Amino acid sequence: MPYYRMVGEVPRKRHVQFRRPDGGLYAEELMGEEGFSSDSSLLYHRHLPTAILKSEAVEPTAATALTPNLPLSPRHFRTQDLPVNGDLVTGRGLLAGNADVRMSYVATETPSELYRNSMGDECVYIASGRVRFESTYGVIEAGEGDYVVIPTGTIHRWVPEGRVTAFTIEASGHIRPPKRYLSKHGQFLEHAPYCERDLRGPQEPLIVEGEEVPVLVRTRGGLTRLVYRNHPFDVVGWDGCLYPFAFNINDFEPIVKLTHAPPPVHQTFEGPNFVICSFCPRPLDFHPEAIPIPYNHHNVDSDELMFYAGGDYTARRGSGIDVGSISLHPAGFTHGPQPGAVEAVIEAVRQGHSRTSELAVMVDTFRPLDLGPAALSVEDPAYAWTWAR
Repeated sequence: MPYYRMVGEVPRKRHVQFRRPDGGLYAEELMGEEGFSSDSSLLYHRHLPTAILKSEAVEPTAATALTPNLPLSPRHFRTQDLPVNGDLVTGRGLLAGNADVRMSYVATETPSELYRNSMGDECVYIASGRVRFESTYGVIEAGEGDYVVIPTGTIHRWVPEGRVTAFTIEASGHIRPPKRYLSKHGQFLEHAPYCERDLRGPQEPLIVEGEEVPVLVRTRGGLTRLVYRNHPFDVVGWDGCLYPFAFNINDFEPIVKLTHAPPPVHQTFEGPNFVICSFCPRPLDFHPEAIPIPYNHHNVDSDELMFYAGGDYTARRGSGIDVGSISLHPAGFTHGPQPGAVEAVIEAVRQGHSRTSELAVMVDTFRPLDLGPAALSVEDPAYAWTWAR
């Protein structure tokens, strides 16, 4: 993260004695990226964070095999048809992925067990409902429209308040704000579409008592369940620039032009060989002769996966796309508005229509995306031919 925060109790200097009320030492834990050479935080535990009692391999409960997008085709998947299943960790239905990123969808009402992803950062978009995110850093209350970004190695769990649906993005590395939004010292610049005030981190420590506590751990080797001697939620304070945070998509400030602006203006985060973009309600392009709708485009270096989260998709009318849909437009395919959409929106502007209402999350990858079993189970087989009607 680009700025420093302190929560709870910490000593005046790093790596000095910090004693509990009974005279014993708190156990210091450094959570750091890129081999001590990037962002980090120091956490102070009541118990040793290294004390484990048992380790056992865990077999995956969901299908995770990926299938190449062959024959090459644009795709439409209807997440609305996926069942409520598991929890916000184990219930993820794999939609698409490659060596850099994996995207899933989950609908659940069940609290998750404690979980640590040691393969990379996660970005979880809450599509509907409310959920309590608990971690060693504290609590974040999240709801519809929130991105929750979770650093690699963070022990956490999800506690839904009723039914929750989410679109999850699991990276092979770190997810950060785009560099072009930040000064060389890490402060958000004035042209950035959001800033530090829009980010919500834990406000106070979360202390939970417990012994022999299992934690599901994902590594590149697979899944393991470690049993800790004491509950990992025993941190009395932490400080640093690395921590989970939430950002609501409605706090994204769209960048607009006289004529239609390309997707980079919607970029919200970046990861290894992929970007995350937020398409939010905004004024339509306002040149008197503008075509206020996306032009046909072929992003030759990227596959584009779009989760339609809310609003009205004028450019896609007639395609079958609706709230909860996911489209995949691969490199090698030119895509754009549905037939008739351009003239329809020009006429709508003549009638006084001046804003879009669309809300969507897009992931552009710089390596091809393969297809997951959840996506293939809810695919609309007619979508690829809708431009030829």
